[in-house]
Amino acid sequence: MKNYFVYILKCFDTTFYTGVTNNLDRRLAEHNFGFDPLCYTAKRRPLELVFFQEFQEIHQAIAFEKQIKGWSRRKN
Repeated sequence: MKNYFVYILKCFDTTFYTGVTNNLDRRLAEHNFGFDPLCYTAKRRPLELVFFQEFQEIHQAIAFEKQIKGWSRRKN
């Protein structure tokens, strides 16, 4: 059974990036090494993992990611 992760990265410019993956370690390495130069995080490194949550069902992970992306940018 695969596990899925919703994660939030804090970028160098203090913005945040939220994503979903089935391999958190691999995906973080891709972000940190600038694997995709067109990715939002490529020019905002270094990155800090500030949150992740594990799910057993992909549809639950995607729904949670959408919920996070709908949140206000201001969090105190």
